[in-house]
Amino acid sequence: MRIKVYFLILVLFLLGLGGILIYLSRRMLPLHLYFVEGMILLILIFLFIFYRKIVKPMNTIGSGMELLREQDFSSRLSMVGQYEADRIVNVFNRMMEQLKNERLRLREQNHFLDLLIQASPMGVVIMTLDEEISQMNPMALKVFGVRLDDVLGKKFSQLYSPLAAELSIIPKERTAVVRLNDSNIYKCTHSSFIDRGFKHSFYLIERMTEEVMKAEKRAYEKVIRMIAHEVNNTTAGIISTLDTMEQALSEEDGMQDICEVMHVCTDRCFSMSRFITRFADVVKIPEPNLSLVDINELVFSCKRFMEGMCNDLQIKLILECDSNVGMVRLDASLFEQVLVNIIKNAVESIQSIKDQSNRQGEVIVKTIHPACVEVVDNGAGISKDIESKLFSPFFSTKPNGQGIGLIFIREVLSRHGCTFSLHTYNDGLTRFRILFP
Repeated sequence: MRIKVYFLILVLFLLGLGGILIYLSRRMLPLHLYFVEGMILLILIFLFIFYRKIVKPMNTIGSGMELLREQDFSSRLSMVGQYEADRIVNVFNRMMEQLKNERLRLREQNHFLDLLIQASPMGVVIMTLDEEISQMNPMALKVFGVRLDDVLGKKFSQLYSPLAAELSIIPKERTAVVRLNDSNIYKCTHSSFIDRGFKHSFYLIERMTEEVMKAEKRAYEKVIRMIAHEVNNTTAGIISTLDTMEQALSEEDGMQDICEVMHVCTDRCFSMSRFITRFADVVKIPEPNLSLVDINELVFSCKRFMEGMCNDLQIKLILECDSNVGMVRLDASLFEQVLVNIIKNAVESIQSIKDQSNRQGEVIVKTIHPACVEVVDNGAGISKDIESKLFSPFFSTKPNGQGIGLIFIREVLSRHGCTFSLHTYNDGLTRFRILFP
């Protein structure tokens, strides 16, 4: 029971005792009666003082405990005029002030960290204890190409994203460099922090595409220029010597076979020179001359250009244009070369399995609103191991490929500010998707 209840019981007991004394006053002497009544009055006064000095301060302290429980750190207790109780009130008020300041500091710190995370140029993904996504900053949403509402509460395995699949296999406290099928390269770190005694995982995603591409380009530019210089100078000398010898020997009898061999060697030198010139052309891609172009007309023109080759190989080339797609700023001549290369790769992919499959080969060129071009084929497809290497310099899956086509495509699309991806989906179709800015 509370002290207040004991106090009320004692007051009631004394009042009852006073009533009994009044009832018995007929038998008592007046002097004794006054004395007893005076004692009862003194006890009541003492109880009143006791209430003010003990019970009321304890009620005040109890109210303070309620404020703590409700986490109301802005309220303060009033002095009760009792020395010991006022000391407790002072300590309590100072504690409440410190708690208020600490809460304010933590709120400001959390607000600052939240602003920092939201403005960070690195993608930040914070997970729950169940490894579900609890927070993504704008950069992470841009990298994944999703909306926040679509990913909250989901695991990486539930997202249809190559990057999510790569993140899910990175061990804790490790960093990995991930190259995706859209030529983008990311430095991904899987780490954790402790909140309320529990470890929460988070991922940092740093885009390194531009830096790596510049480093790669500087490297292969230097190598190509050096090789082209040496090869062209050497072949020029060899061709000149062979021509001279061929002319001199052609006048001699019985030298036709030797002259024919020299002619073959000359052709081979020219072929080698053209071969190395193609590599040099990748380095010399001009800056795009941007102008407003009707993307549907451009795609239709490319389709007409490639129709003859597709018909000869008995491959259907289908065009699906969205009339809502309007004008796009691009370099028409460069983009035509890109589209021709993509369609040519799709045709070659179909040709590689044509003998093994009875299905009709199809290449579908689509334009999609607001500004997207997609080339779809039902060819051999691309394995996961090859996907990450597709846009690497001079990588090719073709026996006689030079790995130049996709490098050219990457350079042109990057200079246009486009985002693009090349991926074989679960339906077996391979899609090269280009999104304009």
